[in-house]
Amino acid sequence: MREPVNRTILLLDIERFSRRDDVVQAVLRRTLNTVVDRTLVTAGVEATQQYREDRGDGLIVLISGDVAKTAVLRALLTVTPALLHDHNRLASGGAQMRLRMVLAAGEVAHDPQAGTTGGLVGHDLNQAFRLLDSDALRRALAGRADGDCVLAVSTPVYEGVVRHGHHGVRPELFRRTEVTVKDGVLSAWIQGGGEEAGVAGGGAAGAASPSPAPAEPPAPAPTQAQAHAQVEAQAQAPAPAPAPAPERSGGAVFHFHGAPVVHGSLVGGDQHGVSGGQVTGDVILGGSGDKSAPADRAGESRSEDGGRS
Repeated sequence: MREPVNRTILLLDIERFSRRDDVVQAVLRRTLNTVVDRTLVTAGVEATQQYREDRGDGLIVLISGDVAKTAVLRALLTVTPALLHDHNRLASGGAQMRLRMVLAAGEVAHDPQAGTTGGLVGHDLNQAFRLLDSDALRRALAGRADGDCVLAVSTPVYEGVVRHGHHGVRPELFRRTEVTVKDGVLSAWIQGGGEEAGVAGGGAAGAASPSPAPAEPPAPAPTQAQAHAQVEAQAQAPAPAPAPAPERSGGAVFHFHGAPVVHGSLVGGDQHGVSGGQVTGDVILGGSGDKSAPADRAGESRSEDGGRS
């Protein structure tokens, strides 16, 4: 057996792989390798800096320790979901692919045997597989109806990389969870988002909704002394001045100058109207009046036939 070497451990597993027929499984395996290829190229991982092992429904990828984990983590958070989305938007319902992923780190030894492939040995690798197969990670992916993958990181990766908030890595989007395994309890950090992260207790919510503004407290009720003083002040206040009476319309106003003629009758002398108007001179209703006729007294005039009225 070779000496154990520190490696970045990347594990991937296709959800519900065994429920597909052989043709679909072959398509999904090729698609998974393509997704991993492009993810690692984005992270700057050379072919000589990685070891891959086919697990049927998934992959084991060991990455050299001189590759920055921050670069691998950024690619898993951005490139991998985008590639899965591109595949699923064109694939049929039976060929949809969703992934559970684990990023860990630790000592791994290689113990190949003649005539076989594989031969990886290491406690840290075993613990990473327990995270990959945990009910917590399966539930996290099942509950993400609008997502194509879910990522969990081991405690060493979280403490050494994630929590420091390097470029493109947001620690508030990871929530801590406890996974029960055969030999105890294993801690892990599952990448979630916004409210989910805050509720689960891993970190502060990344997109917490603003809290509503506190309502203003109601005004205190007046005391008995204050109420009595208000009543006395209202009683002593001067009564409001009465509103002025509305002006009455005077109606039509007639001005008669000289001797106006209205055919029909004659009204002689000064006349005083009921509303206070005054008519001075002769008013002839019907017929015509002669201005030049002498008046024996004020207000007299002659009718058309010469009679005096």
